[in-house]
Amino acid sequence: MKVFHPSVEGAQHGDKDLAGFLNFASANGALGAQPTCYMLEQKEGGFMPAAVIREMFAQRGLHPDGVSAHCPFWVQTSAWTETETVRPFIPANLRGASSRQIENWAEDYCLHLMDLCAELGVKVIPMFWGLAYGLEVATGYPWGFWKFADPDHGYDLIKEGDERFVNRTRKLREHATDLNLMLAHEIHPGTAAMCGSDFLHVVDLCGVDECLGVNADPSHCWEGETWQDRFDQVGDYVYGCHMKNHYVRPGHPLRSMQPDWKHRAMQFTQLDRGHIGLVRYAEQMLRIGYPERYCKLHGTQTAPLVVEAEGAFASLDQVSGDGIRFVRDVCCFEVAGRSHEEGMGAGAD
Repeated sequence: MKVFHPSVEGAQHGDKDLAGFLNFASANGALGAQPTCYMLEQKEGGFMPAAVIREMFAQRGLHPDGVSAHCPFWVQTSAWTETETVRPFIPANLRGASSRQIENWAEDYCLHLMDLCAELGVKVIPMFWGLAYGLEVATGYPWGFWKFADPDHGYDLIKEGDERFVNRTRKLREHATDLNLMLAHEIHPGTAAMCGSDFLHVVDLCGVDECLGVNADPSHCWEGETWQDRFDQVGDYVYGCHMKNHYVRPGHPLRSMQPDWKHRAMQFTQLDRGHIGLVRYAEQMLRIGYPERYCKLHGTQTAPLVVEAEGAFASLDQVSGDGIRFVRDVCCFEVAGRSHEEGMGAGAD
């Protein structure tokens, strides 16, 4: 029996519309797809009707395996810092707006997106919580200077971040809970939870909020915490699963200001090469109960292994297409129904 099926993430395929992305997914052997929220927008504003989206998936025999919403959620929790990096992910008419206006827009966008997901029957929304703790904390530098005890000008960036996260995400979390949706944070550098313990801290802050989940991705574990340790630590919260691989060039600094991926120390690569054994990773997803949680939430027989293939050298479509086939043929294995020891011995059936 198989418990996984091959799927593909749409965020990297921004040059395709929804139809083009679904055609690509189907042609390369995927059984499901995870479009980005931007693919679901209408030119005249708002989102496409749920019935239209469902029909587009059905025509290609694909299952909607979530909606990738990393960018607007990240904007909602990051705009307060006034970072310029929110601009690529917001409408052109907001690029000169105040941080509060941008945050309010992102919140409204995410609320409407959740309504659409609920109508589609999509229960898992892969996303990022943004820079709730500020850019200083996000650097992770050992000399954080994150707290200063001065009676007039003191600060505590962690405490302030805790309060900011709880208050500024409350409406999103409450709406997701009301709709029985899982906001699956991708533990990632530059977010509100950059490692396993960070995520558990956020969960504790929110009173074990039922909508807080994890979108597992082993390729973001390259600064000390291994992917095995991370997803053992937060295993009970994993409701989404990206398949991605990377290679770290020995002797090169991970944090150099190098804009060209070909020269960076950490490079994303084809799924069947790199430092991560993705079959072993799929086995870990099975061990921590990811497929059972996903299938129970959606009423399905299999859970998606979502290819999010990026490469520093090969073209995106080649890396992604090859990745879908690799996941289909190698990672979606038949699960053992019993221990091999039960079949040993002269009297074995």
